[in-house]
Amino acid sequence: MSKPYTFEEIYEQNKRRIHYHIHKLNLQDPHKEYYQEGLIAMWQAYEKYNPDKGPMATYFNYTIRHKLIDLLRKETNDSLKQQNYLDSQAPLLPKAAPPVTYNGIPLLLKEIKSLLTEKQWKWFYHAILLDMPLKDIAEKENVNVEAVKSWGKEARKNLRRTHAFILCSQS
Repeated sequence: MSKPYTFEEIYEQNKRRIHYHIHKLNLQDPHKEYYQEGLIAMWQAYEKYNPDKGPMATYFNYTIRHKLIDLLRKETNDSLKQQNYLDSQAPLLPKAAPPVTYNGIPLLLKEIKSLLTEKQWKWFYHAILLDMPLKDIAEKENVNVEAVKSWGKEARKNLRRTHAFILCSQS
């Protein structure tokens, strides 16, 4: 039985369906794997389509959506199997060495602390490391919020300047 339209014509009319379902299922597709799966599903639907069973668009939607869900399910199962394997192997791996510290402070933080004034370090420690709100830092240090903002602004400036210097000197 001859089909009234070629697959190329059908594809041109329906390629947005694949993108629609990828978006609707909230899939990330940087390598176009889901798009390829949707294209295969469209081809299979085109080949198997029977006009007596209902509209072609409905059949395409059904086939594409379910193929994408099947691929997602397969990838999720593979990921779980891989994680289970890694978890089972974790006790056999050597223990990671603790970070190098100086007086209990990791060396990177010691380096950062050496670049900042006492007040800038207070901002960095409380706002960045402890994720404290500026208002709480201000209360703790008996200053206003604007002072804490100023410490942060100057700290960021110092760190940017030093970072740029380090990058330039390494070239």
